[in-house]
Amino acid sequence: MAKRRTSENLQEANPRDGASGDDGEHVLPSYVEAWFAARGWTARPWQRAMVEAFRERRSTLLIAPTGGGKTLSGFLPSLIDIHETRSQGIHTLYISPLKALTNDIERNLMRPIAEMDLAVSVESRTGDTPQSKRARQRRAPPNLFLTTPESLMLMLSSPDAERLFAGLRAVIVDEVHSFAATKRGDFTALALSRLAALAPQAVRFGLSATVADPAALAAWLGPVGVPAALLQSGLPMDPDIRLLVPEETRMPYGGFMARYAVPEIYDAIRRAGTSIVFVNTRAQAELMLQMLWDANEENLPIAVYHGSLSREQRRKAEAMMAAGKIRSVVATAALELGIDWGDVDLVIQVAAPKGVSRLLQRVGRSNHRLDEPSRAFLVPANRFEALECRAALTAIEKGQLDGEAPGPGSLDVVAQHILSCACSGPIDPAALFHEVRTALPYADLPRETFDRLFQFAIDGGYVLRAYDRYKRLTALPNGRFRIANPHVARRHRQNIGVIVEAARLRVMRLSGKGRGGRVLGEVEEYFAQGLTPGDTFFFAGELLAFVGVRDMTLEARPAAGGEPKVPAYSGGQMPLSTFLADGVRDLLADPAQWSTLPPDVREWLDLQARFSAIPRADRLLVEHFLEGRFYRTVFYTFAGRRANQTLGMLITRRMEHLGLKPISFQITDYGLVVSHIAPATSDHVAQFLAPDILGDELEEWILESPMLKRSFRHVATVTGLVEQQNNAARKSMRQMTISTDLIYDVLRRHEPDHILLKVTRRDAERELLDLKRLSELLTRYRDRFLFIELSRASPFSIPVLTDVRTEQVRGSGVEHLLAQAAIMHDAEDMMEEVRAAVAGRVLH
Repeated sequence: MAKRRTSENLQEANPRDGASGDDGEHVLPSYVEAWFAARGWTARPWQRAMVEAFRERRSTLLIAPTGGGKTLSGFLPSLIDIHETRSQGIHTLYISPLKALTNDIERNLMRPIAEMDLAVSVESRTGDTPQSKRARQRRAPPNLFLTTPESLMLMLSSPDAERLFAGLRAVIVDEVHSFAATKRGDFTALALSRLAALAPQAVRFGLSATVADPAALAAWLGPVGVPAALLQSGLPMDPDIRLLVPEETRMPYGGFMARYAVPEIYDAIRRAGTSIVFVNTRAQAELMLQMLWDANEENLPIAVYHGSLSREQRRKAEAMMAAGKIRSVVATAALELGIDWGDVDLVIQVAAPKGVSRLLQRVGRSNHRLDEPSRAFLVPANRFEALECRAALTAIEKGQLDGEAPGPGSLDVVAQHILSCACSGPIDPAALFHEVRTALPYADLPRETFDRLFQFAIDGGYVLRAYDRYKRLTALPNGRFRIANPHVARRHRQNIGVIVEAARLRVMRLSGKGRGGRVLGEVEEYFAQGLTPGDTFFFAGELLAFVGVRDMTLEARPAAGGEPKVPAYSGGQMPLSTFLADGVRDLLADPAQWSTLPPDVREWLDLQARFSAIPRADRLLVEHFLEGRFYRTVFYTFAGRRANQTLGMLITRRMEHLGLKPISFQITDYGLVVSHIAPATSDHVAQFLAPDILGDELEEWILESPMLKRSFRHVATVTGLVEQQNNAARKSMRQMTISTDLIYDVLRRHEPDHILLKVTRRDAERELLDLKRLSELLTRYRDRFLFIELSRASPFSIPVLTDVRTEQVRGSGVEHLLAQAAIMHDAEDMMEEVRAAVAGRVLH
């Protein structure tokens, strides 16, 4: 193993980056200056600026590169103020999107506190915190309270919330960019608005490393009309990111695991001191670990890390990585934020990153030093992904970022927030409405909509008020409302949050012949439904044999062998960002840039240009050919999987109306292929791409599909209409589905204008259908498409035709990879036919 360099957790040793001269010279107390000097550091300008911002009570969004002392910048003002004022109770609240990040920060803060001998207490509270510790924290809270959005809202729902936060002086929101534009960001924005009502004196600090639109994020951080000040520290050194492509092995046309490059990935791990191998989904993490173990001739310690592992498994991996006992960890997004893993030398991104900012965030996990570039390899899983990777590198070279700006907030979050506030004490509807509107996502929330949500919180609405269960608020003589009874408050607190997941089973590794053992983590309930006793599967990097299910626990024993299955996890495939999709189009439109691509990809592009056409930014390429018994029509949209899924549904409905007899369709981020019996024409395609397809066909499909019921289940869970957790019992997905489907049907029949049905439709259009992106696509290419009839499948259509990617990896992991290999073999045969056609000038 390479010699490990000393790594400071909150700030890297780099005296050249400090401020000098008179600017801000006297901002820091002498004991802080001495602490910096003892380590050969000088405080950086933005660290001094944050101390000054706190003293001036100026909310600030700090954008600084990884390794730039960003975390210390956020906490330094609080450490100084707590120490000098001898503050009691909660002085500073730190909000992190990840439990692991909260634990990491707590550990890393202890060193400067001890070395400066500061009178500062620090503790964390997350979903993993024992009840006894939570009770003690309520009685004697620490000065620095580190938590997650969900745990914060739980504290805000407590009757002693006003007492707990009365002395709050600062709120730090870490990694703001990662969740501000999501429903969880809406949830956090409402928590900030409640904190502002309880502690108006508190200043807000946001910390972020990669931001596409800093002004939008600063507006989100501050109350409406008072955006946080922007403090940008400057750009880090350009990262050293390269494509990792084998010279001897051909890159596949489709697939999602980059199995072809596993020897090269393993060799890069072997050469590096420590590394993180990022993948995009939990299922990919388990599969990649299997493949790396097969290649691990030197028995290097390689671990896996994702959100379904138990708290103990995650913390064990975190501790071992920080201590240098692991050479590499295969990880999902659970590690892409600011968790300090000590000295990471290399990041390897397997499969395309789907976004430029996401890639930079992951690459930033390596080399936390401003004077050294982060090192990373990009490993495209297929040839379209090679284009995506190249487009991402070009954007990084130009200093361009992507990312969604915060938009209008989700309404189901407001319904939950109303009950959370009522749990802490009586609420006044008018005052709460104005408080909610101080959060940017709800700045334009109509009073009429709020009132309907409030009425739902009171009794469920016209139909549901007949049931006592939905009577959750009681009116008081003074016009305020209180929680109906303690049981309502208890049930609500058990279900606070907006993360709605499929029901899970604990995975217990049995020891000995008894039933006792160690919990390794959780899997989705439907994975267990496909297992029979004796079936083996990989989990937490271990081969286990299924024993049975008992009390929401999947029991398994260590296995010596067998054909392993891979657990399935819920969650959507990361969507291709619009920015990166445009980058791929620009790359395709400029053959001069093709020289930067691997030889296999250049040959593929050349064959496509000669056999059919290259997709252009100003025209949508549509190909049509007969393959076997079916016609295929391929649309190269570059619109992402969700928009393509919706377009596929709508096109097949319109094909049905036109008599083309559609059979099925397949999607990738880049394209959509529809299989049908009757041939299509250019006139047909014009009708498929007409914006009016978002009218009748969309409405018919939405009403007939189960999609709205799925969306309603999420909305019903967030609003407390149904509950995932009740005391120690957790409802199964089947129970949840039966309950919400029944309520949905009743409301549709007897109260079709119910506010939750409105929320359901809005959420479905935004989160499941991606209608905004699809509408923009249809408007852009209305009557602007290139329709080409071909004699056979084109080079570009082959990855779409042979795509086998799915987030829910089912069945045998090995069989899945073998099936993928067989499909790749078919793809090679199809390409040979194209080469022969091009050579023989039989084009189309």
